[in-house]
Amino acid sequence: MAKIYLLTLVAWLSLTSMTTLNSCSTSANRTVVADASLNNAQKPEASSVANGREVVLGAARTGEYVPLLKGKRVALLSNQTGMVGDKHTLDLMLENGVNVVTIFSPEHGFRGKADAGEHVSSSVDEKTGIPIASLYDGKSPMPSKQVMDSIDIIVTDIQDVGLRFYTYYVTMINLMDAAVTYGKQFMVLDRPNPNGMYVDGPILDMTLKSGVGRLPIPTVHGMTLGELAKMANGEGWLKDKRKCDLTVIPCQNYTHRTRYTLPIAPSPNLPNMLSIYLYPSMCYFEGTTVSLGRGTDWPFQVYGHPDMTGYAFEFTPTSRPGAKTPTQMDKLCHGVDLHNLDAEEVIARGINLEYVIDAYRNLTKNGHQFFLKSNFFDLLMGTTRVREMMAEGKGADEIRASWQADVELFKAQRRPYLLYEE
Repeated sequence: MAKIYLLTLVAWLSLTSMTTLNSCSTSANRTVVADASLNNAQKPEASSVANGREVVLGAARTGEYVPLLKGKRVALLSNQTGMVGDKHTLDLMLENGVNVVTIFSPEHGFRGKADAGEHVSSSVDEKTGIPIASLYDGKSPMPSKQVMDSIDIIVTDIQDVGLRFYTYYVTMINLMDAAVTYGKQFMVLDRPNPNGMYVDGPILDMTLKSGVGRLPIPTVHGMTLGELAKMANGEGWLKDKRKCDLTVIPCQNYTHRTRYTLPIAPSPNLPNMLSIYLYPSMCYFEGTTVSLGRGTDWPFQVYGHPDMTGYAFEFTPTSRPGAKTPTQMDKLCHGVDLHNLDAEEVIARGINLEYVIDAYRNLTKNGHQFFLKSNFFDLLMGTTRVREMMAEGKGADEIRASWQADVELFKAQRRPYLLYEE
């Protein structure tokens, strides 16, 4: 699931459309209240209508949150996805007299162009002159005391994709911890979760907590960032189990059954809705020697390896923007093409471990390395048990059944924090 650079906002929007508290208040969370899936085209198309009603983003509800921000020094966590129509939330705030003094940027940066895991330095937004504090610069995931002393409230407006290993929510939780430490307020302008239709996957074993796993939640948690922030607050998952002074501005006309098509790619290698729907099943390849299509036209929609045998489909990953050094770069890979799958069938299947198990069995039967020497596969899975069951020869359905009881417990645990109809 950090990175910026010297483009004007207008130029940036054009490019993105083409690609793709020492003492903190312990008051209760505040919530201000008042379908169609994308085809396989590489460019996401906007679709924000659910049950005949247009989904209204939290960021679009300026009448609800601007009065709460007036007179405060605001830090905004956002990136290229923080759009309301053709206007960035940053511009909306400035036009409405909000004093934005800092921009926080997550993985892939404020412009959303950097590779996964690539470090990006802090900078200045060329259009507004507002400092950009990178939270993915390789130094610390937390903002400095100097930055925190200069603000009163942190506002989050960013498009997440609803997976435990996607790092945008991790950045949000880290900032909530910072708010707890420095006595600052926190606000989430909520956005739909494109994978919010179901819950699936093992609960994170907190001994494997990392930058790709921050909370004890399933792989697919089915919650928006606003709901997840409320749950982290309510369940004592923040620093020292303290509560942050939290306000959530919900979406309107959204439910967890809504098929919400993202108008802007959330990161360089999730270029279309099929890639986002396959992501819960495909991301585990990041912990292996197998290519999942980075450096091709179908990231997260194909998989293969030079030493896999018995496949007619072939592809060669190459260096390109957003995938500078992809796995198996410049090597002919043999494998499986998923980019023509039906999106609804992918959603209905949930996490499908058949892809990972297929590649694992194909490579290991011939003595080839499958898992990376690091434990990144386990960090992504959130447990060691899946890798162990694969080694025992267990199939996808049996492994998936092993976490279903935990999923049901989590669904009951999260219910008090849901803002939208299931």
